[in-house]
Amino acid sequence: MNTYINSYLLIFVFLVVGILLPLAALTIGRILRPKAPNAEKQTTYESGIEPFHSSRIQFNVQYYMVALLFVIFDVETIFLYPWAVAYQKLGIFALVEMLIFVFMLLVGLLYAWKKKVLTWK
Repeated sequence: MNTYINSYLLIFVFLVVGILLPLAALTIGRILRPKAPNAEKQTTYESGIEPFHSSRIQFNVQYYMVALLFVIFDVETIFLYPWAVAYQKLGIFALVEMLIFVFMLLVGLLYAWKKKVLTWK
């Protein structure tokens, strides 16, 4: 029973340190930084040129869709690598699990293809 308490105590210590360190760093930074605000410092900086139009630009949603698909398949690669390394230890069960995982990703890719997410306009 004592080992369970030690385990939870360790988790609690990590939680407290994980909260206190960023708070301490931000507080120390706030105390030490110079405080001299003026109008010139609060303007938008665009490569040394005064801004001459609104900084709000509307992007094509297609960029976000391609980025999301890239992240999905990048994560798939991250999951495939450890499986491939440990394949001999894991056996046929791991092969079936990985085939199910890849099948689910292919279903997602086919769905995106059917909805013409991959078609650039």
